[in-house]
Amino acid sequence: MLMIMSQAQGIQSSKQLKPIYWLNDSPLKLGINKEKFLKVPNTIAYLGPEGTYSQVAAIKHFGKSSELQSCSTIEDVFALVESEQARYGIVPIENSTEGTVNNAQDCLLENKVLISGEVIVAIEHHLLVAKSAETDELKTIASHKQSLAQCRTWLSKNYPNVELVECSSNAEAARMAATGDGTAAIAGELAAKIYNLLPVSKGIQDRKHNSTRFLVLSQENTNPCGRDKTSIIAYAENKPGALFRILEPFENLKISLTKIETRPAKIEAWEYVFIIDFEGHMSDKVVQKLFARLNECAAEIKILGSYPAAAFQK
Repeated sequence: MLMIMSQAQGIQSSKQLKPIYWLNDSPLKLGINKEKFLKVPNTIAYLGPEGTYSQVAAIKHFGKSSELQSCSTIEDVFALVESEQARYGIVPIENSTEGTVNNAQDCLLENKVLISGEVIVAIEHHLLVAKSAETDELKTIASHKQSLAQCRTWLSKNYPNVELVECSSNAEAARMAATGDGTAAIAGELAAKIYNLLPVSKGIQDRKHNSTRFLVLSQENTNPCGRDKTSIIAYAENKPGALFRILEPFENLKISLTKIETRPAKIEAWEYVFIIDFEGHMSDKVVQKLFARLNECAAEIKILGSYPAAAFQK
């Protein structure tokens, strides 16, 4: 399903690019075939419960009439897509203020799914309480750890003595606040509407231009649209200059990187991989040249997919 190339295979023809999880003879036909893909239930799995920003991203990308399926964890979203129980999945991958969602990156390492799109959602946090609550009697403020971090300055200034409680999601915090037991939630407008909460303060995030990037997961390999990105994982040998050798082909071929990060390889202690996003589609000739050159300098390359780049809106 995913394309993995190694030095041992070599690259001399398209058929020699055949990876471990590949079901076709063409290096551009990752994932499952179209006929099988259309038989997958037309549902979109997202990190729930109802009211999360992941649900907002799913609605933004697929529309309000889409059949959505709430999941308890990011790992569950990946599992539903990989097992072909959901046609698509939506997971957060990074926030413009707090950075990467690490367990989502780890799932990219460990699961056999493709990235087929991305969605950028502007994040505006509100402090929400039950309609019967008294704001001067708040005991706790609950939210996802990333949301708490995105509002830390505002919270320390306005509620320095209130206990902060981490939840699995913003929507779970909203559900807690709805009980009216002295708990407030940091969440968005959708959660406020679903759980019938009142905003005590709006737009409490520390940075006003606060956005989260979500990945669209599937078993579908997308066609080029002219404004594409490709994501790969590069497994480098633990030698001096390993990163330089991986990045050098990008410079030589004038391919623009949009992101690079390191993550533990989860194979041996102190072994790392590079997760790289760059402009272009895997069907582009220049990207095919890139893959050939990377195959000479990296231990392995795992192609996560090519997909339309999301337009960033300030």
